[in-house]
Amino acid sequence: MKLSIIIVNYNVKYFLEQCLNSILDSNIAFAYEIFIVDNNSTDHSIEYLKSKFTQDNIHFIENRTNPGFSKANNQAILLAKGEYLLLLNPDTVVGENVLSNVCLFMDSTPISGAVGVKMIDGSGRFLPESKRGFPSPWASFCKIFGLASIFPKSKLLGEYNLLYLDEDSIHEISILAGAFMMIRKETLDKVGLLDEAFFMYGEDIDLSYRIQQAGYKNYYLPERIIHYKGESTNKGDTVYINAFYGAMKIFYNKYYPDNKFFSLLVLGGIKTKMALEKVMTFLKISNKMRRAKDHKVVTYNKDDFSYEEIILQMDYNKKTNIQYQIYSPKTGITIGTHSIKQKNEYVS
Repeated sequence: MKLSIIIVNYNVKYFLEQCLNSILDSNIAFAYEIFIVDNNSTDHSIEYLKSKFTQDNIHFIENRTNPGFSKANNQAILLAKGEYLLLLNPDTVVGENVLSNVCLFMDSTPISGAVGVKMIDGSGRFLPESKRGFPSPWASFCKIFGLASIFPKSKLLGEYNLLYLDEDSIHEISILAGAFMMIRKETLDKVGLLDEAFFMYGEDIDLSYRIQQAGYKNYYLPERIIHYKGESTNKGDTVYINAFYGAMKIFYNKYYPDNKFFSLLVLGGIKTKMALEKVMTFLKISNKMRRAKDHKVVTYNKDDFSYEEIILQMDYNKKTNIQYQIYSPKTGITIGTHSIKQKNEYVS
């Protein structure tokens, strides 16, 4: 078995359906399996998906509680048979050649412990978490207090998101995103599973760091995928804001327990940032409502374009006021950021 794909689902059955269809449409000439781990969804995800996907290589794990992202992935990792394991978010779309190309890169690069790819959002914009540097106290300080945003191309101040590195070139980097993270099984056997202390967020940073500590390298490849980002979570919800910044505290308490600089400045900054995030979330929602009529919606018919062609056009025509959607005649559903339309609502 060459590849095991692991997807943790929580109340995003339509996005996951599109994700699975993009995988099944991929040009894959090797054996692979898919594990769908459902974290106690309330939208009848399992019943819906089981009726749509009956292939022998698709396996379902149904949790009766929500144990968190790390533990759910670990459940499938323990069952996976692949030489490579791909942690993949349900709100993603992969181009037809992405999975094969990433596997080929890992085949030809034995030192690679894990590989990430170029992720774009529903407007075609590059997601900076696609390639990140190690979140040292200095890098985290620059991010939390806005220096990285003011000077994004600075090597000194922009180490967190590495925006000074060309997004269309291959790079050795420190931190990969759990939204798409292909890992060598041999590497996981050495470094261990995801740390279940991280309920959500931070587990990818921790695992990336341990992979490097074990002597492997992490790579960023400019293979494009869509990551609608956050469709399974409400970013404005206090629970998730606390989880995100709480993960940062867990990471630093784990690796920098005696760092007074971090304790005084970064943890203080986290508390301030959490409060600002809650205010900004409200303002963003209000701003989106005011600007909604100015947004343009572009819908691709999947029968007319491949996923790879759609993603490429989105990347080349990225604009903040455009929302891209994909209509699938096969499912009768249109999918885009914050948008799920049934067939009878579709307008070509």
